[in-house]
Amino acid sequence: MKVVMRSDIDGVGKKGDIVEVSKGYARNFLIPAGKALVASDGVVAQAQAMKRSRELKDTKNLESAQTLAEALGGIVLVIPAKTGSSGKLFGSVGSQDIAEAIFEKLGATIDKKNVLLDEPIRSVGSHEVSIRLHSQIRVTVTVEVEAQQ
Repeated sequence: MKVVMRSDIDGVGKKGDIVEVSKGYARNFLIPAGKALVASDGVVAQAQAMKRSRELKDTKNLESAQTLAEALGGIVLVIPAKTGSSGKLFGSVGSQDIAEAIFEKLGATIDKKNVLLDEPIRSVGSHEVSIRLHSQIRVTVTVEVEAQQ
């Protein structure tokens, strides 16, 4: 069954795409949840307009992500954290802490979901952290965790 996507769903399609899905998936999930419409002639024209709009938005987002990547390139973020006598952190430095440090240093808002940490930082020192700014752009920043008594 052909449907027009009204929102992005991983593995299925993006907003405005015309995709072929099983009838059960369309009737039981996509259409009742408002995530898709049955692809009729009028809806297909509307889908093309949504797709053009998405492409313009993606172009603007890519340009702003490239500008932010240039600003973040080679940056060192210093984050103070409370430590014990052995130098081990009492807590940890997570993606939210890194996103806040970027906001304080550059004024740029980054969603904590885009800070790619396998696990929170639990030790003092220098750590390399990858940040996803756009689906096509990732940048690595250095996070210096300093001991604070």
